[in-house]
Amino acid sequence: MSTDPTLLANLMCSRLCHDLLSPVGGMTNGIELLADETDPAMREQCIELLAQGARRTATKLRFFRLAFGAAGGFDAELPVKEVRELVDSLAGEAREVKVQWTLNVETLPKAAVKVLLNFALLAIEALPRGGTVTLAVEDSGSTHEIAVRAEGMRIAFDPHVGEAMDGNVAMDDLNAHTAPAELVRLVSAGCGGGVQHARSDDALILGAILPYGAAATHGAHA
Repeated sequence: MSTDPTLLANLMCSRLCHDLLSPVGGMTNGIELLADETDPAMREQCIELLAQGARRTATKLRFFRLAFGAAGGFDAELPVKEVRELVDSLAGEAREVKVQWTLNVETLPKAAVKVLLNFALLAIEALPRGGTVTLAVEDSGSTHEIAVRAEGMRIAFDPHVGEAMDGNVAMDDLNAHTAPAELVRLVSAGCGGGVQHARSDDALILGAILPYGAAATHGAHA
């Protein structure tokens, strides 16, 4: 399927702005309250809310910088510890979502980081009533194998997201919600790998196999 890189970039920017609107809007409201508040106790509460909003915004920006951003600005390998911190922080903002990790690596190449973070984003969003997200990464010696499982009372997974991951959505039908799945597909294909997904009533499974020795590409064709 031919992919228009300009349209995909526009959709990813729309998604980024949508997810940052809430914490930034909260900070704006907090500043307005602080400007009119004279009670010391209330001012202290406003300042604490502003600090929380700033931390949330910074975390989301770090997450999206690695998940959506241009690969050229990062080292070839990224510490898994940093990736874990970002996913754990994102899950902490969700409703009763717990995160479990199974890892045998200390660093990951950029393509694997992008796939893992976008998988984590999809898995967390699939649990509107809470649940558990289990993330596993294994280095087989020639590939990185990534598996993410979301388990909960209700799985919310738009079929169009799965179709985008499979490459079965026309470019004109992509939107800001399905664009991350298209990005995952392109990154995986760019390094000679592939992605899979499966859903049941109480679980969503996302998987990828990414071979060594090829850089991720974001070209117009995949």
